[in-house]
Amino acid sequence: MTLFEHNSKQHLESEAPLATKMRPRNFSEYVGQQHLLGPTAALRRGIETDQIPSMILWGPPGTGKTTLARLISNVTKSHFELISGVLSGVSDLRAIAKSAKERLGMSGQRTILFIDEIHRFNKAQQDVVLPFVEEGTLILIGATTENPSFEVISPLLSRAHVFVLKSLTDSEITTIISCAISETGRGLGEFELQLENEALKTITYLSGGDARIALNILDLAFKANKSLLTKNSTLTNDMVKKATLTRTPRYDKGNDLHYDTISAFIKSVRGSDPDAAIYYLSRMLQAGEDPLFIARRLIILASEDIGTANPQALVIAVAAMEAFRAIGLPEGRIPLAEATVYLASSPKSNAAYTALSEATKDAKETSDSEIPLHLRNAPTGLMRELGYGKGYKYSHDFEGNFAPMHNLPEILVNKRYYFPSEQGEEVDISKRLDDWWKSFRKSRE
Repeated sequence: MTLFEHNSKQHLESEAPLATKMRPRNFSEYVGQQHLLGPTAALRRGIETDQIPSMILWGPPGTGKTTLARLISNVTKSHFELISGVLSGVSDLRAIAKSAKERLGMSGQRTILFIDEIHRFNKAQQDVVLPFVEEGTLILIGATTENPSFEVISPLLSRAHVFVLKSLTDSEITTIISCAISETGRGLGEFELQLENEALKTITYLSGGDARIALNILDLAFKANKSLLTKNSTLTNDMVKKATLTRTPRYDKGNDLHYDTISAFIKSVRGSDPDAAIYYLSRMLQAGEDPLFIARRLIILASEDIGTANPQALVIAVAAMEAFRAIGLPEGRIPLAEATVYLASSPKSNAAYTALSEATKDAKETSDSEIPLHLRNAPTGLMRELGYGKGYKYSHDFEGNFAPMHNLPEILVNKRYYFPSEQGEEVDISKRLDDWWKSFRKSRE
């Protein structure tokens, strides 16, 4: 290392963000993920005995994925290579694999390849890694915030263990902040600061379970007020609030949180829970979800899960979408909320949807079956001579506007698809259909 490089490194270390300085150096300093790294956890034992499998570390930002990989590099006897899915490419992978193969042949030392943000690698890049992982030349550790089921190719995923890291709890964030305040050298201990309890609560809330965000907020609040602080000074809640922005909801349109939240929303409406439904609606709107996407899902639900138990549900859902188109945000949230609560509180039936599904199966299998003659169109004399339209009964000519006829193809005679539930308006529908069926059967006697 040249003098210039040495000075540059020292400068970078001294000016590094607090989150970088406070990165844990050993397991005793690592906070959170006890389900993976507790004293008796299998992963912890594997790391400490240097029996490390290929793995994917999946979890939200700031939960310790990269830190865990660095801790592994300190413990293992294997050679450790760290690359970024953003900055590295195929040539880097091939070079690492070549060196790993030579190292294994010369000294028997294996190589651990840590790919940070592995989801940024495309399929071709991941394909390059696969054979070396498969043959054992490389032990892969990949870190990702995205669902590996979608972002990591199946062959690579099948050769790795997936470990799920969780967002840090409030008490874990509090522990991390307290360490940063008290620790001398890496932290702010030399300033002997006091942190107001409300300020700690604010940092914890704004972090959203992300240790990096929590430390960055503390760092920013300290630097913004450094000229005002002396030894034993108190970093107040007001100082923290003035130095930081409001909390940004963790959300990833098009990825896991997007799908998980809309799933929770729809299932809450379907489950007749207006309180949970309105909560998830608010959460999506706050995070910037497309309101028209939400409205479209409500329209689908109104037909699929409520249907003829309350036909007005579809009217309300469509009206909510049109109302939003007319007025936009922020007032457009109100008709969406109205529709959400109305649909969640409505009687539920999927009888119409089930009828469609069953009828679709039969329609595919019997698409060549002949339509009964009495239902066919008869615009010409020839067609009428062939019996087209013969025997058709005009409903309004009969009592109750019901004309009993077999209208399905002969192969499906007497087949039923729609079975009304005992919910909402389907109670009346069920009785009406039963009366008509009785009348039909009586007419056949």
